[in-house]
Amino acid sequence: MKLQFITTLFATHGNHNHNTPHNYHYHSHSDTKYRPGNDGNPSNGYSYASSSSLRDTDKAFPDYGSTPVEIDQIKLAKKNKWRRKDLDGQTLVEDTLKELEGDDVFQATLQDMERKGLKQMSLEERKVRRRALDALGVPSFGDFVKDKGGDVVRKTTEVLQLNIGLYCNQACGHCHVESSPKRTEMMSVEVATKCLEILKQSPEVTTLDITGGAPELNENFRLIVRLAREMRPDLDIIDRCNLTVLHEPGQEGLVQFLKDNRVHVIASLPCYSEENVNQQRGGGVFERSISALLMLNEAGYGEDGTGLQLDLVYNPLGAFLPPEQGKLEVAYKERLDEDFGIDFNSLYTMTNMPVKRFADFLHRRGELKDYMDLLVRNFNLDTTQSLMCTNTVSIGYDGKIFDCDFNQQLGYGVGSDEIHEGGTTVFDVDSLNDLLKEKIKNDIIVSDARQGWDLADKGPQRKVMIL
Repeated sequence: MKLQFITTLFATHGNHNHNTPHNYHYHSHSDTKYRPGNDGNPSNGYSYASSSSLRDTDKAFPDYGSTPVEIDQIKLAKKNKWRRKDLDGQTLVEDTLKELEGDDVFQATLQDMERKGLKQMSLEERKVRRRALDALGVPSFGDFVKDKGGDVVRKTTEVLQLNIGLYCNQACGHCHVESSPKRTEMMSVEVATKCLEILKQSPEVTTLDITGGAPELNENFRLIVRLAREMRPDLDIIDRCNLTVLHEPGQEGLVQFLKDNRVHVIASLPCYSEENVNQQRGGGVFERSISALLMLNEAGYGEDGTGLQLDLVYNPLGAFLPPEQGKLEVAYKERLDEDFGIDFNSLYTMTNMPVKRFADFLHRRGELKDYMDLLVRNFNLDTTQSLMCTNTVSIGYDGKIFDCDFNQQLGYGVGSDEIHEGGTTVFDVDSLNDLLKEKIKNDIIVSDARQGWDLADKGPQRKVMIL
């Protein structure tokens, strides 16, 4: 394995020095609205807005003579109880593992995984879904689309997605990659380096989409981001963040790192109510998520004019479809602002894929067939031209290449045979253009995932998927 590439990139990387923010900020009326703690404002909660010359001090409370005469512009900010600094450096893993011990469904799945292996479990899962589709009289996805006058064709790759590990501090009920603290699979530095080499040789790529698990908990996450940013200043680098990771031990500087590297944060928040979030994602997740969003706001994320993009993702709690995206975004913005003082840029609504943990959830509740019928009834042909598999290449933690994240979880590798054995890895290609002749995998078993994505993909950015 050639490591010269990574050494060369490291040689050009310098340390980032950051000035300590001043405690008091004096700003004009045209500035963005004040938020407690925003831009380094001190915990005493005073904000000065003045059209006079800027003055600041390193002291928590400035001495006599430092108070501006424009006293009408001195605002006493309300402290936000949801910014939980006491959670910084406190892990969620122990609470997650404790909950999983009492989760009969998770324990049964874990035992099956140990007894049968992931490959056999995926095969059985595909058969169960196929039976549900057969019972509904639904043909293969390719035939289904062609019967409606559509087609799915590979285009130039614009999005390179890296799943850099399945380890996560959470174990969400909808997770289609079976992530949890029990999973230890992680992308190695050798695979990460090769992915960066491919990115360098693929200038047509406009987005680097980093996911997991909780991708930030892979020791190579910051390396990948830093080198990709140095290599491609124009690249949209996405971190698919579960939010609670910002409080994990060792992640105290993560928000600043994301800001310094202009990383686009897409975060999962399946509701603005504590009960719903904790039911889907685990106890204590809601308060940590809200606190994390406030941390990102403090750094400038979600604020107009900063260039720091913060988007949220909603996905349903159970076997139903999401509301209309535009209307739900308005509701999210109103509730998060009024209840917590949180800003964000956009909301994307996702349809849960009947894959892995969510498929098991549906099967055990006897809802899989009805859910598949729901997806088929709401199929949206208009979205087939912008499916993620047409312009995305997804790479697994082990370097295997897939058309999309869902095919990755189903085991449908690019270049694999009819029974999905073998396939292409990052060590078999130099550039993503090498894959242009490969046919997209969309056989009879993958139909359910494709239809689910067609349904979900209502928004302008086709690259967003479930976290």
